[in-house]
Amino acid sequence: MDAVAAVLPFAVGVAISPVPIIAVILMLFSSRAKVNGPMFLLGWAVALAVVSTVAFLAGEAGSETTTADVVSWSQVLVGALFVLLAARTWRGRAAPGEPAEPPKWMAGIDSFSPVKALTLALLLAGVNPKNLLLAAGAGGAVAALGLPTTEAVLSLGVFVVVASLTIAGPVVYYLVGGAGARSRLDATKEWLAIHNDAVMTVLFLVLGVNLISKGIPPLT
Repeated sequence: MDAVAAVLPFAVGVAISPVPIIAVILMLFSSRAKVNGPMFLLGWAVALAVVSTVAFLAGEAGSETTTADVVSWSQVLVGALFVLLAARTWRGRAAPGEPAEPPKWMAGIDSFSPVKALTLALLLAGVNPKNLLLAAGAGGAVAALGLPTTEAVLSLGVFVVVASLTIAGPVVYYLVGGAGARSRLDATKEWLAIHNDAVMTVLFLVLGVNLISKGIPPLT
């Protein structure tokens, strides 16, 4: 399906962001893990669904030609932004042997209430600039295809599910993985923290090149 293929790069871009994965793993080490983990997953999925749906409806409201042009220019501009972010992230990476500094807001995650866990997920998925642009891009890409409503909804659903897999994975694993889940999740968290800059640099670069390559041909 063309629409599913169109949203997959956006979904993968959202899914492999290390910071939200680290955040949900930290919540799974709290005393309220069995509540906070699912609440974080719920907020994450809801935010992505809302942003992508709003972008889709906005695209549907425009003319076919106008929508296609807007999507193409948006892909080029967002792609260029991601390339710049890749360069900035790589330049700002921690020196070899030095631990990467986690965001300050992560310090109190283990004491979050379920409401705070939900709110953090909404912010990371729906307000964080990178994920906001990717979710909006997915909605816009579906709108540009002019699909029937059922196919469009299915495609947006695929986007939300794929983009949520790396959040759902740790939560489900914690709930069903038994005693060994905690140590394995901790190892994953440490690896992501160490390699965050490298992962994000590659992610930004791949997304940027992919979006630019898709946006330019329709404009020429």
